[in-house]
Parts: sequence; structure tokens; C-alpha cells
Amino acid sequence: MIERLQASSYISSQPQQKVNEQSTAFSELLRQRMENVGSMPTVNNTEIEFSKHAQQRVEQRGIEINSELLAQLKNSVEKAQEKGAKNILAFDAERAFIINVVQNRVITAISQDEMQGNVFTNIDGAVLLK
Repeated sequence: MIERLQASSYISSQPQQKVNEQSTAFSELLRQRMENVGSMPTVNNTEIEFSKHAQQRVEQRGIEINSELLAQLKNSVEKAQEKGAKNILAFDAERAFIINVVQNRVITAISQDEMQGNVFTNIDGAVLLK
């Protein structure tokens, strides 16, 4: 018992100060996140990203990605965001893309041949590419 009392006398107030600083930083971060609850991130100034899986599918399926297509995908995400969609199918006659609207990221890409007879799940919206 005496040893425990003596050991506790060596504890300084410095670690407590560090804990207080960390909890203050955490509190500030939590407050900021709570203010943003329910708000969707804006994608107006953000470029479309392709997941590693989507990049592999684009290469395997010979889908050409150009600036016009990227603009169409970005426009599709903006439209879906306005409607509150989280995962969409953006498609035209030649190709289709599953896009996570919240992360502004293409999840996978599908060629025309693979679209036929395919069922698309886990989406809450579809946008026709123009």
C-alpha cells in the first residue's frame, strides 16, 4: 500500500494537460461533424474518381474515358445529389457506371455486352448519360 502511495506522488500534472488538449481537439472535431450531419458533400468543384476496381474494369472492358465522359459522369452525380441519391447507375447505350454519389467515386464500369441481361442492385437512382 505504501508503495502505491509513493508511486502516485510521482505522477505529474503534465499528462493530464495533454489529455485535456486531446479531448478539446476531439470535442471540436465532433462539433464540426455534428454540424454537417445530414448534409451531402458538394461535388461541384470535385472531379470524379475511379476506384481501383473500376479502373481495372475500364481497362479489361476497353471503355474509353475522355474529358466528355468525365463531364457527363460529373453532371450525373450532381443531378443525383440534388435528388438525394447515394448510389446510381449512370448509363448510355454503350456503357454503364455504378457511382457512389456521396464519395463522388465510380465503383465499377460495365460494357454494352455485359449490360444485357444484367440486374443492377444496391442503387437508388439511374441517370441517362447525354
